[in-house]
Amino acid sequence: MIKGGVFILYVKRRTLFVMLLLVVVSTSIVTLAAAKFFGQGFGQNGTRVPEGQAASGQAVPQNPDFAKVYEAYQLIENTALEKQDKAKLIDGAIEGMVKTLDDPFSDYMNQKETKDFNSSLQSTFEGIGAEVTLKNDRVTIVSPIKGSPAEKAGLRPEDQILKVNGKSLQGMSLSDAVMHIRGPKGTKAELEIMRPGLSEPLRIVVIRDDIPIETVYSETIQRDGKTFGKLEITQFSQDTAKHFANELQKLEEKGIDGLIVDVRGNPGGLLDSVVEIGNLLVPDKGIILQIQYSDGKKEVFRSEKGKAAYPIVVLTDKGSASASEILAAALQSSGYKVVGTNTFGKGTVQNTMPLEDDSQLKITVAKWLTPDGTWIHKKGVIPDVKIEQPDYFKAVLLPDGVELKRDMTSSDVKNLQLILKGLGQAPGRMDGYFDARTEAAVKIFQNLHQLPMTGKVDKKTAGLMQEELIKRIRDPKNDLQLQAAIEVLSQQTN
Repeated sequence: MIKGGVFILYVKRRTLFVMLLLVVVSTSIVTLAAAKFFGQGFGQNGTRVPEGQAASGQAVPQNPDFAKVYEAYQLIENTALEKQDKAKLIDGAIEGMVKTLDDPFSDYMNQKETKDFNSSLQSTFEGIGAEVTLKNDRVTIVSPIKGSPAEKAGLRPEDQILKVNGKSLQGMSLSDAVMHIRGPKGTKAELEIMRPGLSEPLRIVVIRDDIPIETVYSETIQRDGKTFGKLEITQFSQDTAKHFANELQKLEEKGIDGLIVDVRGNPGGLLDSVVEIGNLLVPDKGIILQIQYSDGKKEVFRSEKGKAAYPIVVLTDKGSASASEILAAALQSSGYKVVGTNTFGKGTVQNTMPLEDDSQLKITVAKWLTPDGTWIHKKGVIPDVKIEQPDYFKAVLLPDGVELKRDMTSSDVKNLQLILKGLGQAPGRMDGYFDARTEAAVKIFQNLHQLPMTGKVDKKTAGLMQEELIKRIRDPKNDLQLQAAIEVLSQQTN
């Protein structure tokens, strides 16, 4: 299997393979899953080699342009006041070449970084469980993984991670930043987060833990005498397509009248996985996606199945990236409805290629196109039915050990006001100032839950607020996007 794309923390007594998930993972990508999947024309590591170029491992003719590089190397080595290790000079030259690509998804890890990174991954599923990328030179969350510590702590797509345990990530490569974010189970990652719409950073503490590996969740929904199936895909990993097929068969045996495919918060994954699922859903041998390489040549992937006997709706949000976008675009092009918000907008394909000394390059090698040839990069898949979730879905956990009270002004107070509103209270202003109305709303909540009516948010009050908020968020009746998808299916099956 080609190890394309990201440096993943997802290994368990088997070969390290690359997906679009973070535990922490770096960058949102589609992974090239197997050279044979694309036919001929690949180098030793699965990289497609345009005609006239040498594949990896073959002799490459000397290029006179490298004489300038070698001359600079010798001058630095022989005349610089501060002597540098030769390996650092070489690594710096490679990093410089990668940087000129101006591509946040391409990266270089030297021998030590690669060894340290991989050796700590090969026996663990531990981390915070959020996928990140570089966006405007800041480490930005693509999506937290369902059930992960990152999701439980309230991290959201588009959150920018400024610091980890007091260490600034400014100026770091993505691989360096990932090294600081990940860590063993039980350890604390105190993140300084800049969230869109807020004027000051949030402090969010995440306790690293085991990352859930289930990727497909199935349920049935009853509405007006109809039975709708719902399949949620949290990432496209090695066994996802098999599990999806099994769960789909079980739903079909129940005689479902429609299907909801939920890829919200799904950062993507293996290309062959999403193509296999596309084979189960895209009708009439339709196109699932196209891959276009640097030489202009394209690979077209078509479904092998006929049309399903029921309508399908896809749920998306800003955390739906890469392989999720492939599936959403393929089904939309087939005439099925997409419901939710615009997706992330990741339209390129990366491959991770080991070098001779066990360092590695991760390079963007292609872009993927929708069935009609559209490139959704930086634009995303636009839903047919646009609908946002309630504002309180964006609330985060209140900080430990911080008491919130009258006349305070902070982002924590603003978050508290969002929580109070979501719990049906009336905090008044929503700008982060703890005024008399906010205090009154806190007292009402405390009275309803048999707590001392202090009007202050201490640890006990904060904990109970968060429990109640989580209940509301998990209640399907409050999931406006899901309810809209059910309504679409209801209309199509009447």
